[in-house]
Amino acid sequence: MIQMFHVSKIYPKEVVAVSDITLHIQRGEFVFLSGPSGAGKTTLLRLIFRDELPTSGQILVNGRNVVRLRESKLPALRRSIGVIFQDFKLLMDRTVYDNLHLVTRVLGVPEAVSRRKIGRLLKEVGLLQKADEIPYKLSGGEQQRVAIARALMSDPAILLADEPTGNLDPDLALDVMRLLVEVNIRGTTVVVATHNRRLVSEMGQRALILKQGRLMEEIR
Repeated sequence: MIQMFHVSKIYPKEVVAVSDITLHIQRGEFVFLSGPSGAGKTTLLRLIFRDELPTSGQILVNGRNVVRLRESKLPALRRSIGVIFQDFKLLMDRTVYDNLHLVTRVLGVPEAVSRRKIGRLLKEVGLLQKADEIPYKLSGGEQQRVAIARALMSDPAILLADEPTGNLDPDLALDVMRLLVEVNIRGTTVVVATHNRRLVSEMGQRALILKQGRLMEEIR
């Protein structure tokens, strides 16, 4: 599903974000990328959905070499990948429903299909009754669940989450992680970047440990 071969990313002034990473994430796996701030976790996620290109090495996602992918093929790649950000990136002047509806409008989904899908996903994340709320009126945990629902609107084969619990208290963090596990059980490959080693230990999933851009350890 996701393969990296000797991948490095070096920014200007010789800032090394990722150094000689080789990894393989199977279809349907749940994998943590763990390590302190600056370890290279976010860069790895951005390389997977081709928001960045590596300085060297090759990356295969769903059998496609994203390094060599033509610009015209990028929309199809990104439709197959859902992304959740630590700061949610919700539209704060639109309702919860509108935040999800925007995705189906971009994808050209028929209105009736869109309404059913939005209702189903909001029900799954426990926010059906909040559909008409403006996100800034929601709690941090509720906003993150909206972000998860939005990321699932395109039925992605892969879900990438960058510090999805970074702004949440421990109980809410576990709720969000359990929701991601449920998504994974239904067949979506899930990759979660987090600096929270305690959370990684409690979840008991495979973890790739990064330090200063290098893959230092793997926990299964």
